[in-house]
Amino acid sequence: MGALHTATTTELLYHPPPAEHSTENFTTSNPSQKTILHLLNTKCISSLENLKQAHALILKTGYLQDHYVAGSLIKCYANPHFGNLSNLLQVLEQVSEPNVFVWNNIIKGCLDLREPFDAISMYYKMVVSGSRPNKYTYPQVFKACTLERAIEEGMQVHSHVIKRGLNSDSHIISAGIQMYASLGCLKEARNMLDSIGILDVICCNAMIDGYMKFGDVKAARELFENMTEKNVGSWNTMISGLFSNEMVIEAKKYFDEMPKKDEVSWSAMIDGYNRCGYFKEALEVFNEMQREEIKPSKFVLSSALAACANLAALVQGKWIHAYIRKNRILVDAILGTSLVDMYAKCGRLDLAWDIFEKIKEKEVFCWNAMIGGLAMHGRADDAIDLFLKMQRDNIVKPNDITFIALLNACAHAGLVHEGLKYFVLMKRTYLVEPTVEHYGCVVNLLGKSGYLNEAENLISSMPMKPNCAVWGALLCACRIHNNIELGERVGEILLDLEPENSGRYTLLSNIYAKAGKWERAEKVRLLMKEKGVKTVTGRSLIDLKGIVHEFKVGDSSHPQMNDINMMLEKIIREIELKGHQPDVSQVLFDISEEEKETSLKYHSEKLAIAFGILNTEPGATIRVVKNLRVCGDCHSAIKIISRVYEREIIVRDRVRYHHFKHGQCSCKDFW
Repeated sequence: MGALHTATTTELLYHPPPAEHSTENFTTSNPSQKTILHLLNTKCISSLENLKQAHALILKTGYLQDHYVAGSLIKCYANPHFGNLSNLLQVLEQVSEPNVFVWNNIIKGCLDLREPFDAISMYYKMVVSGSRPNKYTYPQVFKACTLERAIEEGMQVHSHVIKRGLNSDSHIISAGIQMYASLGCLKEARNMLDSIGILDVICCNAMIDGYMKFGDVKAARELFENMTEKNVGSWNTMISGLFSNEMVIEAKKYFDEMPKKDEVSWSAMIDGYNRCGYFKEALEVFNEMQREEIKPSKFVLSSALAACANLAALVQGKWIHAYIRKNRILVDAILGTSLVDMYAKCGRLDLAWDIFEKIKEKEVFCWNAMIGGLAMHGRADDAIDLFLKMQRDNIVKPNDITFIALLNACAHAGLVHEGLKYFVLMKRTYLVEPTVEHYGCVVNLLGKSGYLNEAENLISSMPMKPNCAVWGALLCACRIHNNIELGERVGEILLDLEPENSGRYTLLSNIYAKAGKWERAEKVRLLMKEKGVKTVTGRSLIDLKGIVHEFKVGDSSHPQMNDINMMLEKIIREIELKGHQPDVSQVLFDISEEEKETSLKYHSEKLAIAFGILNTEPGATIRVVKNLRVCGDCHSAIKIISRVYEREIIVRDRVRYHHFKHGQCSCKDFW
């Protein structure tokens, strides 16, 4: 710990004394318990160095044997920003006879530091020491068993609860039910619920949540209907559970039937719609919430921003940002990251960067969002620079998501050498074990750059079984580089692994069609038809004045469809005069050349762009989101449109962002 020099308490913690303690003699070597507790329970402790100095002061004054001081010190060491397990346990060793308060803080501290195994170990040490656990102990221990997936230990703890006569405490029982249910022991969870003899609301909610997690919707409904008392939380649990089982219509029905809604109810709907891909509906619920004059929490705002991000609804996203500023809502790491993600996915990297810079305490996910945003836009050099800054300043340690973003950045820009370097360093230097997702990124990096054999060899050497995403990355590379032989082999593997995934059939058919092998292409399409697999319809979204408009081929439901088609005809004529020739190799059917050109003309992104030109001022930026990869013909057409109409057109497809301006694209035709 080191000797403590004779400094004042003020010097010791680099923080001026608070006004309420102005009468204390801060220069004395024996500050009061009240002063010590104040130092530990305020923001005076801002670093590990500060905390160790406070620890030394507590040791010197003998207050460490005060259980309340010891417990408070343990809480500080449990801060994941600068605390660590060894210091946490050191405090425990220095307390001669820790009581239940100290032990409870140790157990919770282990959980806060994401060490559930140690939390369980501390519980057993507590029991052996003779300290008697109380009602605050067991929920934490059950949680530790859940995180560690330690079902046998959890059962032992359950028996301890019964022996100590605490099996009527709803908070303990609900924690036990959550443990059993999370580990798939639904029968044991239900027995625990039935053992209390009444359908306690808190415990029933935990059981309903457990049923829903394992898809037993029928049992969840029956329990819900049998509850004599249903609070708002019960309805919220049902709604969240139905969304987790992708029962969107049923979830909406329960929401509409709720006798009373709280802020969590609205949040469950918005978050549920987001998770199921119903982003427009999520924003509609958020707008309805505003009409009801219900003040959203930062979590609701984050969910609404996520919907805006997925729809590229910049106008709505800006409105939410303005709402945050107007109501002086603190933009912490969570909300700040949501804003960064929204602006990046809406094509405004400048605004994303501005928010990122203003986040005071950046967590690793803040950095990941910004690096990932730069990667999506093809700004690989900037993404790498930001990663290096993250390491140079030693701010936070990169995690697995950081390297996925970094490897994707390299893949989008074709930086093979850099990508392979970081793939090696992630384990060697940063101690991050590569997962199947990281291997998929490297396969994509190698494949897109033409190193198909190397990509296949990497798959063969993977320490885990390659998943569909890994093989899919290689199949995409085969399409880009017209490698029919390898594409056919990989395609067959994918059709065996994912017989219901229409994208695999379409991609393989595309490879054959592009090579003019129409019989093979037709064979794939017939196989798809036999299996009843339906293709994913191409859809494009465009946000105009806060309203999201959707377009797809053959859909004439839009009220402006006649005008849009006329505008599109005009656009096609003008770009053809400037040299655009339809790329009929993008058409997957063996039909006449004229029919192929007509098919290409009405792709959804072209319809959305025609709508944008028709309804915005000259020179205004047009932003389009497409659910599929943009085809080569649309890509070449949009480049010319951006020059002819002097527009910046930003298209986000399934793979990345394309910034079209002055006849050029930011991807440099590499996507």
